[in-house]
Amino acid sequence: MNRIEFVATIAIILFVAFALGWFCNWMVARLHRVTDKEIANLDEMGLALHTAEEERDQATTYLQQRQAELMNQLTQTDAELTAAMEALRNSRLENEELRTYLEQTSVS
Repeated sequence: MNRIEFVATIAIILFVAFALGWFCNWMVARLHRVTDKEIANLDEMGLALHTAEEERDQATTYLQQRQAELMNQLTQTDAELTAAMEALRNSRLENEELRTYLEQTSVS
C-alpha cells in the first residue's frame, strides 16, 4: 500500500465515520423531538402551577390575617380575664372585711 492509497483509505474511513455520526445525531434528534401537543401540555401545567401559587399566596395571607385577629381576640380576652380576676379578688377582700366587721359588731 503506497502513500496515496493510505491517505485515500483514511479519508474514506473518516468520511464514513462522519456520515455515521451525523446519521446517529439526526436519528436521536428525530426521536426526541418535542411535539406541539407536549408544548401545549407544558403550557397548561405552567398555568396550573401559576394558579396554584396564587391560591397558596392568598391562603397564606388569609391565614396570617386570621392569626392576627385571633391573637388580638386572645389578648382582649386575657385582659378581660385579668380584670375579672382582679374584681373578684377585690370583692372577696371586701366580703371578708364585711364579715369581720359584722362579727365584731354582733359580738359587742
